[in-house]
Amino acid sequence: MPPRFGTLDVNEYAKAASTINGYKTEEWKLKGAEILELHIEIDDDPADALIPRTMHPAIPAYAIINVTHAPESPVGAFTMGEVRIAGRTGVRPRGFVLRSFCDSEAARKELSSRWGFPVAAGDVSLVLRHDRVAGKVVLNGKTVLQAELMDRDMISGNDIQYIASMHLARNRDDQKMVLVQVDPEYTFSKAERGKPNLVALDVDAFGASGHLRLMNPIMACFAVAEITLPKIRYICNPDLPAMQGTTKLAA
Repeated sequence: MPPRFGTLDVNEYAKAASTINGYKTEEWKLKGAEILELHIEIDDDPADALIPRTMHPAIPAYAIINVTHAPESPVGAFTMGEVRIAGRTGVRPRGFVLRSFCDSEAARKELSSRWGFPVAAGDVSLVLRHDRVAGKVVLNGKTVLQAELMDRDMISGNDIQYIASMHLARNRDDQKMVLVQVDPEYTFSKAERGKPNLVALDVDAFGASGHLRLMNPIMACFAVAEITLPKIRYICNPDLPAMQGTTKLAA
């Protein structure tokens, strides 16, 4: 059986891509960040169209829903919500970001120009209650994402493994479309697990119309951590398999 690759229409998806100002950004430290993440199994056949040819689909296919509140950053506090599709580049698991929404204009500018986040404006919140952690994204008064972790239960930070992200972006210098690998580092101070509860997801708002069909919830976790947004180490040609089209930029 031949290897299975993504079939994303890069030219169509590039209309919503950010422009990255080269690949020499310095790292950011986000102290005390609060991170809610849910994994939801999805229908695998249509989901192939949500990842580029650089990536292989995960089996079974699943979506990653993440809401992160950063109380400290070089441009102040911000909260961001996003949906990713899991897969792998070469042998490494990765998540292709469909779209991110962020409540800070200053953060949006830096996240898109430094790391190629496909980020747009939105009202994003992360609320901690005694029985749940709830993340929400609201656009023009409409809730397009609401995700919850229910029945909070303490675990070790060693039990959580976040995967790196892939961002489709246009390089300002040569106007070429690239996939930017962003692999943050985490130092955990608190970690929890619980029951995933996806209350709402408007797939159109995340550019996945017709291809993202939610199935079974897999897991939910919450963490408090120092996040290091790193220097960019790899970029990929979105039209080639990772083994053929990856460029190493830094160690």
